[in-house]
Amino acid sequence: MKSLQDALYNWLTIYVVAEARPDDIAAQETVAFFREILKHDFNITKVEVKKEDMYIVAYERDGEQKSARFPMELIEAMLRQIEEAPEKYRNYPS
Repeated sequence: MKSLQDALYNWLTIYVVAEARPDDIAAQETVAFFREILKHDFNITKVEVKKEDMYIVAYERDGEQKSARFPMELIEAMLRQIEEAPEKYRNYPS
């Protein structure tokens, strides 16, 4: 992944899905995969998500506190797709 913004966006999108679907093994594995990208490629050590009028991702990078903001409608688009057509997104629990 080339930019931190893209990596945070991808992680947050699947994080929202994984939070809504705790038994979805694929979602849990994917969120862990993107978390590893944040850690290894971008030196992100701590991540915290707040949902206000937007999603706010607070993170620590190289010992410095930073944050990024993402529109709710973009972040929740994948979750909405899953909820609107669940037959296309089967949950495969272990």
